[in-house]
Amino acid sequence: MSGRYRHAMPFGAELQPGGATRFRLWAPAAGRVALLLASSATRAELPLAPLADGWHECIADAPAGSRYAFRIDGGMSVPDPASRANPEDVHAPSMVVDPLAFEWQDADWKGRPWEEAVIYELHVGAFTPQGTFDAAIGRLDELAALGVTALELMPVAEFPGRRNWGYDGVLPFAPEAAYGPPEDFKRLVQAAHAHGLMVLLDVVYNHFGPEGNYLHLYAPQFFNPAHATPWGAAINFDGEASRTVREFFIHNALYWVEEFRCDGLRLDAVHAIRDSSEPDIVAAIGRALACGPGRERHVHLVLENDRNQTHYLERDAHLLRPRLASAQWNDDVHHALHVLVTGESDGYYADYAEAPLARLGRALAEGFAYQGEPSAFRGGAPRGSASGHLPATAFIAFLQTHDQVGNRAFGERLAAIAAPAALRAAEACVLLAPQVPMLFMGEEYGATTPFLFFCDFAPELAAAVAHGRRQEFARFAAFRDPASRGRIPDPGDAATFAASRLRWDERAQAPHREHLQNIAALLELRRRHLVPRLAGTGSGRFVIVDGALHVEWMLGGGARWHLAANFSPAAALLPQPPRGTRIYGRGDAAHGAALELEPGGVYASLELP
Repeated sequence: MSGRYRHAMPFGAELQPGGATRFRLWAPAAGRVALLLASSATRAELPLAPLADGWHECIADAPAGSRYAFRIDGGMSVPDPASRANPEDVHAPSMVVDPLAFEWQDADWKGRPWEEAVIYELHVGAFTPQGTFDAAIGRLDELAALGVTALELMPVAEFPGRRNWGYDGVLPFAPEAAYGPPEDFKRLVQAAHAHGLMVLLDVVYNHFGPEGNYLHLYAPQFFNPAHATPWGAAINFDGEASRTVREFFIHNALYWVEEFRCDGLRLDAVHAIRDSSEPDIVAAIGRALACGPGRERHVHLVLENDRNQTHYLERDAHLLRPRLASAQWNDDVHHALHVLVTGESDGYYADYAEAPLARLGRALAEGFAYQGEPSAFRGGAPRGSASGHLPATAFIAFLQTHDQVGNRAFGERLAAIAAPAALRAAEACVLLAPQVPMLFMGEEYGATTPFLFFCDFAPELAAAVAHGRRQEFARFAAFRDPASRGRIPDPGDAATFAASRLRWDERAQAPHREHLQNIAALLELRRRHLVPRLAGTGSGRFVIVDGALHVEWMLGGGARWHLAANFSPAAALLPQPPRGTRIYGRGDAAHGAALELEPGGVYASLELP
């Protein structure tokens, strides 16, 4: 079933029914704005008429494919902040795009319920040797066969240069040209749907990147100096003139879901958004998605929120439908597991070093390990809020992400630093717990390639970023010597990016082949036994017996799910083994009426009502 989709925006370049294009820019600090237009038929500089509240507008003969920019007060020319495409990077003119030119073949796609989600986070540029949307399509068969049901793409909004994690985007409506034109991104989404895969897009609403952001020149009201962030003045969501700024980002959220048919968004670092409005911008976006495309298909909102606030995650009275967000990345699960499998306790891992197994048990059973308790890493400040009333599916569990791998000095993956038996146990805990699991690209086969921090800024900024990156690690004992810091890869070096690309040939080689088979087997058990019972799941409870963790959850329909794991260096004996039918076991053995788990052993069972 085919269809054509367009999100109508009150700004940017919008093709009109008669063939002309309406250009509109919010430039409250500009006295006059001109349109610089270049098409196959004409080159012109046309004045935009000033409208109320800082808007400027003109209508011109500019078919799809025309290049355009805005000249501010007779001086600098800038791209459209709402550009749908910027083929020659962030400093160059924008391009008029006709979104209705793409005919979708997936109009019958309604998405998937959240309980079915198995997420695979990927970076388009490093996912394949070609690093494009089109090349990613060729790998969807393998992901679907593995048991993945949702792609989570790191940000694709236009960033400076040809390589970047994506969190330095400055044109939030334009897919990154290095990955391909907008229609290629649409083809990727369409192909994912054909494989039964949802597509979640990571978006950044807490800051703009440091290069190519011209908003200060003509719309300084986009920022609120009353709120400071690590990137400077906060985006203005609650100050004077914030209404237009809020609409810009709400339209951006709707744009990716409506025009590109994405199945949801992951909001980066909402703890860094400064907004005292009611509703705040996160809630406003959640409501806009639910009241818009969410009325016709499954649309999911995922959060990253270091504050561990639960008010975004609340459900209806039956624990079935989220009021705003479907889920949040659960850093507590990651941090506790990381300490257990590596022994590392630097930085924020210090909060989990004292009792990592108990922290893990609470995070798996109740959502957050910290629910208002003081955090030593944060100087004793309380962190988190009570989460035990939420269903397990309100949380996303993971062992690796772009942050947790890429923010290491050398981008090492867990397979390079963790004991194999402990790593296998941790993987089972993530994939066989009711929380929604997420894999980071390459994790499924224990990829040997690192995932490093990389970018492609102009020379002066690139040098500053490289220096700053190395200085960040000066507080660690291993990098106190300047010579040791000098070995940290330069983010601006093209070789740093090249080293981060996956090597797909590893999947067929030992021991990666066996690693892949184990992950696939765990996901198949999840699909068969756990997923059908996740709707209506509540929270759980945990105990620690003889050094082993045992977590129990009440599933929908009255069934119970049990998961036991031993991360200690000695065998553990559970005098009362988990009840129900054994679904999975590794390193487990009956010991009379008890259950023995060797180091790294895991046991999962299903207890039917």
